[in-house]
Amino acid sequence: MPVETAALARFLIGKVVARALPEGVVSGRIVETEAYGVGDAAGHAFSGVTERNSSLFLERGHAYVYFIYGRSWMLNVSAEISGIGAGVLIRAIEPRDGVSLMRLNRGDGPLRDLARGPGRLAAALRIDRSLDGLDLCRTGPLWLARGDEAADEIGESVRIGISREADRLLRFYVRGSPYVSGLRRLNA
Repeated sequence: MPVETAALARFLIGKVVARALPEGVVSGRIVETEAYGVGDAAGHAFSGVTERNSSLFLERGHAYVYFIYGRSWMLNVSAEISGIGAGVLIRAIEPRDGVSLMRLNRGDGPLRDLARGPGRLAAALRIDRSLDGLDLCRTGPLWLARGDEAADEIGESVRIGISREADRLLRFYVRGSPYVSGLRRLNA
């Protein structure tokens, strides 16, 4: 029986994504996710397994990393049992460890913009296709960890930047966080 991908997207809010780099560890608290469940026409798994999306069909907790718009990497977490394609896009983090290194990776600017949005997040953590398929539940070059803070109020809205099934409330975020991407009206 498939896991509810939206439940995983909500569960990941407040968890930590960490990246081991030669210069040190960078990490951030997840403040925004989007769910792309089984049969979702907006999801990369919708048309079946391809060489590009095969990591989405791995057991829950693996990295699916892809390149988009000719400039940005995106980090997703596979969300179902092996052979069932679905995923959760990690849209934004609140930077925690290695902020100076993240700034070197992305450039200087306001802290709130360092990893606000999936392309900025991937750049700040130096995520690329070489991390595709990694088990994120094990410490390694990229992993997920428990957050050490109390749960925040989680908001939900429509997903951002898609045209198919765009009206579904499958985006989850920490209410009031300055690190969340998107329009203010979506983050109320």
